[in-house]
Amino acid sequence: MRVSYQVTLKASGKQFTVQADETLLEAALQQGITLPYGCKNGACGSCKGKILEGKVEHGQHSASALSPADEASGSTLFCCAHPKSDLLIEAREVQGSGDIAIRKVPCRVNSISMPSEDVAILTLQLPAAERFQFLAGQYLEFLLKDGQRRAYSIANAPDQDGPLELHLRHLPGGLFTDFVFGVKDLALKEKDILRFEGPLGSFFLREDSKKPIIFVAAGTGFAPIKSIIEQMQFKNIQRPIHLYWGGRRPSDLYLDALCQGWAQTISDFKYFPVISDAIAADQWTGRTGFVHQAVMADHPDMAHFQVYACGAPVMVNAARQDFSSQCHLPEEEFFADSFTSAADLVTN
Repeated sequence: MRVSYQVTLKASGKQFTVQADETLLEAALQQGITLPYGCKNGACGSCKGKILEGKVEHGQHSASALSPADEASGSTLFCCAHPKSDLLIEAREVQGSGDIAIRKVPCRVNSISMPSEDVAILTLQLPAAERFQFLAGQYLEFLLKDGQRRAYSIANAPDQDGPLELHLRHLPGGLFTDFVFGVKDLALKEKDILRFEGPLGSFFLREDSKKPIIFVAAGTGFAPIKSIIEQMQFKNIQRPIHLYWGGRRPSDLYLDALCQGWAQTISDFKYFPVISDAIAADQWTGRTGFVHQAVMADHPDMAHFQVYACGAPVMVNAARQDFSSQCHLPEEEFFADSFTSAADLVTN
């Protein structure tokens, strides 16, 4: 006999039912309630909320996303929390994504290009009759033969014609990226057939706001931000935009020319490339250091901004904490997508 519990959201009073073997996030999404989330594996912290009444048990998760002190104070990660009683929770409910169905879709590899030695731009052609709906900034998960999944953000805007575009950074030893970059004997090639599930994620533009936007990207975290900016252009959404793109070396800014072009053609758009580990051969004369610190130097008061940050968890977590504690950014105006890997899931 399956045991189920009732969960109530304090702010809205909405309720949903969770089976004991489900996570709170799984159950909420299945019942049309979208909570903030990113990686879904306990590594990024995007789904953090509070347990106000009741008890949960946490599955595997990163200590950086939820520490023992966090748990003791009632914080939880909805993506790895299993109910042990009825619950009253405090969570931000995400509006605007619930009417798009999550589906499994076949696709064909249309092209593979390498704008830098460790970044691949993959385009995917869908079946002729297929119309894949998503929100700019969301991601998909490839369904691999051994049951594993790998998540990648969609880099093109939803209203653009043509194939889906993904940006992949090579992680040596990575199950999927080794395959894409031909490290193994069997390499991904054009016309190969893949399957994915999507769209996923709560990282998308909140169009009900008129606040100026700070985009913060690290490496291929640029992909979903590219999607959002191109969709803003398509829909003629005019808000001041400050794009900060950080990398270790200049080659990490693999579409720098595109961003420079936006700065010339989009009204009230500013672009700031930031490099942390340039060497003499790079002849880099631009800004240096960590990208989120460059943002703080330029914007010591973010009280009236929205921030969209995407990239490695270390950057996203630092930006989330520092922007709020030092630059007056309201917590509810920080939106993030952490690009986690198996290495990020270091449990507490």
